[in-house]
Amino acid sequence: PPPQTLGCCPLVFPLCRYRALTFILTFLLYTSFHLSRKPISIVKSELHKNCSSVNELATIASSGSGQLPSLTSLHTDMDCSWKPFDKRNYKQLLGAMDYSFLCAYAVGMYLSGIIGERLPIRLYLTVGMLTSGLFTCLFGLGYVYNIHNLGFYIFVQVANGLVQTTGWPSVVTCISNWFGKGRRGLIMGLWNSHTSVGNILGSLIAGYWVSSNWGMSFIVPGIIIAVMGVVCFFFLIERECSLLIGLMAVCHYFDNKAQVCVSLCVCSCSVYLTCIATLFIRTVSLCLCAGCLSLQGVIEFSLCLLFAKLVSYTFLFWLPLYITKAAHLDAKKAGDLSTLFDVGGIVGGILAGVISDKLGKRATTCAVMLLLAAPTLYGFSMISEFGLGPTIGMLLVCGCLVNGPYSLITTAVSADLGTHKSLKGNARALSTVTAIIDGTGSVGAALGPLLAGLLSAGGWDRVFYMLMTADFLALLVSIITDKSSGCK
Repeated sequence: PPPQTLGCCPLVFPLCRYRALTFILTFLLYTSFHLSRKPISIVKSELHKNCSSVNELATIASSGSGQLPSLTSLHTDMDCSWKPFDKRNYKQLLGAMDYSFLCAYAVGMYLSGIIGERLPIRLYLTVGMLTSGLFTCLFGLGYVYNIHNLGFYIFVQVANGLVQTTGWPSVVTCISNWFGKGRRGLIMGLWNSHTSVGNILGSLIAGYWVSSNWGMSFIVPGIIIAVMGVVCFFFLIERECSLLIGLMAVCHYFDNKAQVCVSLCVCSCSVYLTCIATLFIRTVSLCLCAGCLSLQGVIEFSLCLLFAKLVSYTFLFWLPLYITKAAHLDAKKAGDLSTLFDVGGIVGGILAGVISDKLGKRATTCAVMLLLAAPTLYGFSMISEFGLGPTIGMLLVCGCLVNGPYSLITTAVSADLGTHKSLKGNARALSTVTAIIDGTGSVGAALGPLLAGLLSAGGWDRVFYMLMTADFLALLVSIITDKSSGCK
């Protein structure tokens, strides 16, 4: 068969291979982003340990010898924890660290999409991954250099939250440039499993070192995301037009074949300049912020994601600590068990994509899953106290129902809205739409862990009531979206 062409230019490989490369590479790139976010939730139980058992032994030993208990045995929150998280208000301090990262992420996300439109995605993503690797490693170096200053950890979290905003708008724009609307729910559902895969790998890697050297729980993921940033620089192809640059480079290399070279270069330059001119005209003609916000469904799905992401990120940052306290497991076992929530999330994301493709109704799919998620959250809070078996089952079900709508909104819905016909084919606007939706969702992601830190001081039941309330609000917004906006 004759070779495939891009415009008038022959391709070295079939176009489907370039699509497959983009799918796999962007999957791995964003997996490394989530892999580097997960360690903090695993390390929390190591930053503040349960010292009561140690102190009870000291008290028994001292009473058996007829002596008064030592001073350290009277302070159950001291000595075996990492300062400054050794105080009784450790939950608030840990919540403040989560909030500092997620608040910076939420604020930065609105700017990231607009900035990302004006810069090459490959370079923008590479810089973000390298700097994210740097700040992730810096957090781990706090253990190596015995740093106990809360301000240091807050600064690292804020900086890391800002640079991590380069990831999501970039990879969603890139994957949407290569894949059309056909079966988008299924493709995006499979692709978005990178979130759960990253969380699982992050939990396993962090859990391996958490009890012996928790600094390595951050340093290793930091190195991984930095290495993936280098891979991104050399191998990411943003869109079909980007292939033409490669053809031009080959043209200069094989300069001994002058006639072929000249024809190929002329072809490449003409098509590439046409692409650039078209994008420029469409970008100038589009009032980005106003145009994107005026789209039916953008504000509604943004609010729905705010509440859905509040629930998801509360689990992401606090589930291992909850398992440690409720099931009385060590940090490593709790981290390993928490990965089941993400395993359920993989199934939920794919299931939501397939169902929404079949029905053609994104909002309805979200509403049904959110309706089922609320009683499941209540069930998890009750059943988790009855042993390991029921806890495993409920973790899988909760992960499926909580992460299903979250996955669908951040991928297929964002891509549908970002390529809406009213945007006149401006693919670059997809980055802004994605940033608006995910940025609003990140506000909920920032509030969830913060509220969990404050409410858990009065008991974990309050945290689950907060999660159920957020789930019902997400359900309410999704129902309104389905009925009034016309965005299916």
